[in-house]
Amino acid sequence: MTEATTGLQLRSLIKASGELEVSLVPVDIPEPGDDEVVVRIEATPINPSDLGLLFGAADMSTAKASGTPDAPVIKARVPDAAMKAMAGRLDEAMPVGNEGAGTVIKAGGSAAAQALLGKTVAMIGGAMYAQYRVMKAVDCLQLADGTTAAEGASCFVNPLTALGMVETMRREGHKALVHTAAASNLGQMLNRICLKDGIDLVNIVRSEAQAKLLRDIGAKYVVDSTSPDFMAELTQALETTGATIAFDAIGGGRLAGQILTCMEAAINRTSSGPYSRYGSNVLKQVYIYGGLDTRPTEIVRNFGMIWAVGGWLLFPFLQKIGAADAGRLRARVAAEIKTTFASHYTQVVSLQEALSLEAITVYNKRSTGEKFLIAPNK
Repeated sequence: MTEATTGLQLRSLIKASGELEVSLVPVDIPEPGDDEVVVRIEATPINPSDLGLLFGAADMSTAKASGTPDAPVIKARVPDAAMKAMAGRLDEAMPVGNEGAGTVIKAGGSAAAQALLGKTVAMIGGAMYAQYRVMKAVDCLQLADGTTAAEGASCFVNPLTALGMVETMRREGHKALVHTAAASNLGQMLNRICLKDGIDLVNIVRSEAQAKLLRDIGAKYVVDSTSPDFMAELTQALETTGATIAFDAIGGGRLAGQILTCMEAAINRTSSGPYSRYGSNVLKQVYIYGGLDTRPTEIVRNFGMIWAVGGWLLFPFLQKIGAADAGRLRARVAAEIKTTFASHYTQVVSLQEALSLEAITVYNKRSTGEKFLIAPNK
């Protein structure tokens, strides 16, 4: 069998003219260095965090397909008002895909690299929407025997984000937490972690169907934001659990502020201290880590003065806690990849199929329950 010397890589280009172009590009497969390996990528997920780089600020309602079945091209217009935000990436074709998994087909001479030859590994580091990827051996997570690439493809972003939320809660002195968009793959993982670790979790969902999905896997506290009694129901759940930290995937609109309002109301129900016009002395923290709603975040300040809203990202968090603790979290993911951290996909597509208008229409909606897996060598 002839050894492959090139492979396809998906790239996203935003031109200075205001046009997005997403295409598949043949790239050379470099020889691995002494401490590197070549991985044949067999599975890589489309996460919400990938879509920002994939499509930038383009208006995908203007998307048009061209090219050939083997080499499709998607083009769309970037609104003039959004071009300033894209200035840092103009006229640079950028590889896409945060994480993936596959088989090590070639290894450098170091003992660490040679030990991975023929093994199934998970990886993070960008450029995963490709048929091959060269990685440092130390950056590969060897999967246990019997674990497939599809099972290990989502080893990093969602599992480590869910674990990072729990770790942040503990480090900052909170005893329970709140999560929005809670019926997502990540949300289901967070429920399994909290159930296993004995942590109370308040789940905020957007439909009764999502609420049922979570209750069916054992979630104790589920609140539907579309309910006419949402604020009262959320306050009751917060009073019962004592949750004072929230992780918000929605970002825009009123939800972050509503969570803070309900936290303060729950605290006041159980407080025996004197009234203060400045509110309670308990810190109420909301971390925004997503942008499912792109509107401005609206905060109505009716919850006292001891509160905070900030951003939270996985990679800065991992850097902050250091290599040893990050390694501890990774080891737990590897050990529980088929249970706590199992991911479920609704569609498996090739690189070419991922660039069909039909597929883009579905996965670019970022709908809960719709998760695509790319099989680059399909």
